[in-house]
Amino acid sequence: MKLRKHVSALAIGLGAAATGLLPGPAAAQQAVTPKEAKAIAEEAAIYGLPMLMNYSVMYQFAIDQESSQYKAPFNQIKNEAHLASPKDTAIVTPNSDTIYSFIWMDLRAEPVVICVPEIEKSRYYSVQLVNLYTYNYGYIGSRTTGNGAGCYAIAGPRWSGDKPAGIDKVIHSSTEFGFANFRTQVFGPSDLAAAKGVQAGYKVSTLSKFAKTEAPAPAPAVDWMKFDKDTAKKDPLSYLAFILQFAPAIGEAEVEKPLRERFARIGIEPGKPFPSVELSDDVKSAITEGLEAGAKKAEAKKADVGKVVNGWQISQGLFGNRAMLKDDYLMRAAAALVGLYGNDSAEAFYPLTRQDGNGKDMDGSSSNYTLTFPANAFPPVNAFWSVTMYDGKTQLLVDNPIDRYLINSPMLPDMQQNEDGSLTLYIQREEPTDAKKKANWLPAPDGPIYMVMRLYWPAKAALDGEWQPPGIKATN
Repeated sequence: MKLRKHVSALAIGLGAAATGLLPGPAAAQQAVTPKEAKAIAEEAAIYGLPMLMNYSVMYQFAIDQESSQYKAPFNQIKNEAHLASPKDTAIVTPNSDTIYSFIWMDLRAEPVVICVPEIEKSRYYSVQLVNLYTYNYGYIGSRTTGNGAGCYAIAGPRWSGDKPAGIDKVIHSSTEFGFANFRTQVFGPSDLAAAKGVQAGYKVSTLSKFAKTEAPAPAPAVDWMKFDKDTAKKDPLSYLAFILQFAPAIGEAEVEKPLRERFARIGIEPGKPFPSVELSDDVKSAITEGLEAGAKKAEAKKADVGKVVNGWQISQGLFGNRAMLKDDYLMRAAAALVGLYGNDSAEAFYPLTRQDGNGKDMDGSSSNYTLTFPANAFPPVNAFWSVTMYDGKTQLLVDNPIDRYLINSPMLPDMQQNEDGSLTLYIQREEPTDAKKKANWLPAPDGPIYMVMRLYWPAKAALDGEWQPPGIKATN
C-alpha cells in the first residue's frame, strides 16, 4: 500500500476529524475572520479528537505492517490468544478480563459478515461495533443476541438491500470503515484453552463470499496518510480532512452538513490537502489558538464527567451511539480520553478513579491502600466484574512480578475473604509479606495510580445508583 509521504505543517493542537460532504463553493470561499477561524478550529479539535485517536489504532492494527501493534489486513479477523499486558500500548486503559479478537472492516464495496458459534451460557462475550466517529452503533453478544450461533451482516453507509438469506440481522454503519471489537470471557488461566476454542469459532467474510455470489468491483486503493504522533500534534487538520472522505454526511450523519460547511471555511474539506483555501497569517494564528483551546476543553471535560461517589468518577452515557450521545462532541472527546472503545452503560459500567475515598490523589510511591467490598455488596452484574490497575501517567497496565493487572469475580475462589464475608483488596507497590494480603494483592505503580472498575452486563442496581462502589482507603 502507498503511504502519504508529506503533510502540511500548521498549528499545535489536538486531533481533529469529522464526517464528509463537499460544501458548495460559496461556503468554501467565504471570507473568514480570525475570530471565526478560532471558533471553528476549536470546534474541529473537540469534534475530531476521538476520530484521530481511532485512526491511529486503525493505522497500527490494519495498515502499517511494520507496527508492533499490527493485527491483520482489513476484513480479516485477528484472535489475540493472550490477556492484555503492559506490552499492549495501542489502546489506553486496555481490558485484561477477556481475550480479544479484532476486525477492521472496509465496507465500501460490500457488507462484511460476522458469524459467531454457539457459546455456553455461562461465558460472557460481546462484539462491539464502532464506526470512525467512535460511536458504538451495534452489538452482537450475550446481552443483545444471546449465546446461540448466528451470522450478521455489517453494511456501509451507501449499501441498501434486503436481508440476505442466512443472515440473522443487517447492522448499518454510517462510516465506510469500522472496527469490530470482540471480548471473550476467560474464567482463569486454566480456562484459556477453552476460550481460544470459542475464538476459533468466530468467522468473517465478505457478503458475496458468504452468499456464494459474484463479488462486486473492489473499492479503489487508498493512499493512506501515515500516522505519526508528532505530525498529528503539529498538523491535526490534515488528518481531519483525510478522514472526512470515509465518513459521508448521509443517512443519520446528514445532520453534520452545517458542521462540514463551517469546517470548509478554514480549508478543511474531505480528501483535500489542508488548507484547501488560502488563509492569511492572522487566520492561521487564530486556528492555532482554537486548536489549543479545544484541547484544553476536552481535557477539562475528561476530569469533570459524571459524578463522584466515594472517590469514584461515575458517568452513564459516556459511550454509545449518535442518538444516545445527542451529538455532544465534547462528551465524545472526553470519553475517548477516558478510554477508547468504552462500552454502552448497558453493556459495561465503568467507575474509575485517581483518588482515594477522601478525594486525595493516589500514589503508589508513597502510600498503600485498601478497597473493601462489604459482604452481600459486591458489584451487581449479570456477567462478571473486575478492578484493574493502571499507571496514572500512561493509563497502561502496570508491570509487576506476579503479572497480575486486575482482580475480578472469577478469581474470588482464590481470594481470602474476611470473617464477615467481606473482601479486602491490598493496593500497593511492594509485595505483601502476609499470605492473606498477598492473595488479595493488586500491584500498584511506583507513582500515580489510575483504577477502573468494570461491571459487565451490569444489573439494575448498578445502573440506577442503588449500589455504589466503596471508597479506597490509604493505610499509611
